Amino acid sequence: MKLPLTIRPAGKAAGLILILFLRLLPLLPLLFSLLLLGLAWHLKHPLMVWLRHVETPLLLAFAMAGLIWRVGFPGRLLVVLLLAVIAVTLLREGEYQMQRAAVLSSGESMQAVGGHFIVGYTDFAEVRTLAARGLIGGIYLARRNLRGRTLAEVAGDIAALQAIRRRAGLPPLLVAGDQEGGPVSHLSPLLEAMPPLASLIGAGDLAWRAQRYGAQQGQGLSALGVNLNFGPVVDLRPSKADNPHDRLTRLSARAIAADPATVGTVAAGYIDGLSERGVRATLKHFPGLGRVRQDTHLRPVRLNESPAALAADWQPFRQLAGHPGAAIMLGHVTLAAIDPQRAASHSAAVVDGLLRSEWDYDGVLITDDLNMGAVYDLGIGRVASEALAAGVDLVLVSYDPRQVYRAIYAAAQALERGEIPHARLQQSERRLADFIPPAETRAELRTNVKIAAPVSFRSPDAPADSRLAARKPAHAG
Repeated sequence: MKLPLTIRPAGKAAGLILILFLRLLPLLPLLFSLLLLGLAWHLKHPLMVWLRHVETPLLLAFAMAGLIWRVGFPGRLLVVLLLAVIAVTLLREGEYQMQRAAVLSSGESMQAVGGHFIVGYTDFAEVRTLAARGLIGGIYLARRNLRGRTLAEVAGDIAALQAIRRRAGLPPLLVAGDQEGGPVSHLSPLLEAMPPLASLIGAGDLAWRAQRYGAQQGQGLSALGVNLNFGPVVDLRPSKADNPHDRLTRLSARAIAADPATVGTVAAGYIDGLSERGVRATLKHFPGLGRVRQDTHLRPVRLNESPAALAADWQPFRQLAGHPGAAIMLGHVTLAAIDPQRAASHSAAVVDGLLRSEWDYDGVLITDDLNMGAVYDLGIGRVASEALAAGVDLVLVSYDPRQVYRAIYAAAQALERGEIPHARLQQSERRLADFIPPAETRAELRTNVKIAAPVSFRSPDAPADSRLAARKPAHAG
């Protein structure tokens, strides 16, 4: 008679859960009010971007409903909490709207720092206003901007933005996309889905094939109007055993190889191929994600190794730092041996000390998205300001694009307080002016340069979890 013995513990546990639930039931209004208060305090957080257009009305509606229909709850605590929800929601909404209005006023400080931001968008009219007023330096194309549209329609939008910039006497917009090939192909299927760069390994002249790959991919990017691609990934590839937490970054499927010399060869050829089509490349993600055990999308990450121990990881970055046509993307990884307080993306010790001074790098530096969990909770305005003060040229705000108002506002305030030196921005403007070829040059490249017959790319050496190894489109989350 073993069956009753197995049932009784389960029944006892269920009974205890029911008793606990009944005891907590009277407290549910209080717990719900505390939840609302937390959401109000973090109003317009990137994690709530899916509720952005109804977030404030919903919070106010829930709080008002609670005040009207509260029944039988003892004391005044619930009333106080619900009133606090209303007050904090209105305060945070008012603060955001004030900052947005200040940015859109197009003051001198707002324009001075705004030209160093690349921003994603969900509303074309909104990004057109920012572009026309010189409040951004570039846009980021995501899958949401392409869904249900043709290549000609998207290219027409970008051309219209560039025409607006010309008429306003402003520099051309940087138009960025994340089209690495393989699992991160955010502009596919509108553009051809190509296998990962790792698929080139073991297939003859590696540098030549990488260059043809870059030219083939660059042809599509240029036709769309993209002039900056967020690739190649030059982080060294970790094994899944070494990095079991590689879920969102998926570096094992995106990195070229574990050998730095091979990574450098493929990346150099790829950059040259993109340049043939007037598209610039981005080496990412310095100081390297191959050794990290956490995900910067979610939380802060530290590398505790010394610079000497990281020499191999940095070899592709150092090899290609002076390569024409490539920027470096700074990841949100803290190099504890150089700056234990700040991630590389906003660390003066890393940017001005290591890269600008020790490496003598005078190229373009761009941050990873400031919406990422590793840095957002520090304050997006603070991180943006520190990045520009350190000597970063471009700040990326892509996942939740309306955070750019908070970031630009704070950076403009920092500029006026002298925390961002004007000389830093002037040096950055020089680097940016040299980085992107004029629009007419890109048009000439698109029409006059003949690409060789498409090269077939074998992928036996691609990571096993790369869906493009089978020539199938992959859509990264």
